[in-house]
Amino acid sequence: MPLQLIPRETHVPFMKVRHIAFALSAFFVVASLALFAVRGLNLGIDFVGGSTIEIKTSGPADIGRIRSLLAGLGLGDVSVQRFGEEDEVMIRFEEQPGGEEAQKAAQIRVEKALQEAIEGVSIRSTAFIGPKVSRELARDGTLAVTLAVIAVLVYIWFRFEWQFGVGAVIALVHDVTLTIGFFSLTRLEFNLSIIAALLTIVGYSLNDTVVVYDRIRENIRKYRRMPLVDLLDRSINDTLSRTIMTSLTTLLALFALFFFGGAVIRGFTAAMIWGIVVGTYSSIFIASPVLLFLDLRRSAFFSDEETPRP
Repeated sequence: MPLQLIPRETHVPFMKVRHIAFALSAFFVVASLALFAVRGLNLGIDFVGGSTIEIKTSGPADIGRIRSLLAGLGLGDVSVQRFGEEDEVMIRFEEQPGGEEAQKAAQIRVEKALQEAIEGVSIRSTAFIGPKVSRELARDGTLAVTLAVIAVLVYIWFRFEWQFGVGAVIALVHDVTLTIGFFSLTRLEFNLSIIAALLTIVGYSLNDTVVVYDRIRENIRKYRRMPLVDLLDRSINDTLSRTIMTSLTTLLALFALFFFGGAVIRGFTAAMIWGIVVGTYSSIFIASPVLLFLDLRRSAFFSDEETPRP
């Protein structure tokens, strides 16, 4: 007999706590915006410019020794992380004053210092992102997230009613804002992979929301005289098992990547884990209850002959 973690039929009164959920969400959204305004984000070289050098050592890399070695070169902010195997290290340092020539000179200094101090070290690859490219990447990343949210609004509006479109966008903005606040608080590096994570979170959250919205639309036609509060509760409970099981299985894979995938993808997987949690929360406690505040009317789902009488 298969193990049923979540009962097929639940009767959780989600709408009774909608005011508490809205208050908590409003607090965390404001806190996230305040954190972003005060602390900003720990932007990677994708957005601020700089160099990346990947090296391979003859044995397990001594990260502490490499950090100490590079700290004496006067390069400013330097990041040293192990990625892949124990002998693979990624070094990042910020853009140097003096333009591209100064950056190349700093890169040569780093390579020379490593080769002189660490026996058997080899330079596997180098990359440089200039200020113009980094500005373009920041602009394009912001534009991608904005256009994705607008596209969601249009899609939901045409598929359902305008209240559903607004509700979905409110939930998505909620998820993205809390994710930005998470990165501002934790100081994890914010780079292009995080933009990819944000877009993935938008898609995941939208999928959860559409599943609930589809059930709401079905139940509006099926239970024509049921009070809207009860109908929303029923719709969320109808999809609750699917929502939780999907989130749990996704989180299991993401936690495996977070702990065993290495430093290179840790920021991406951290963003995804956080996004799955807040996305699941928002599809239940934000996207559906907000329909009550937007005055959703049943008549939009029936023709004149079908409109239920009170």
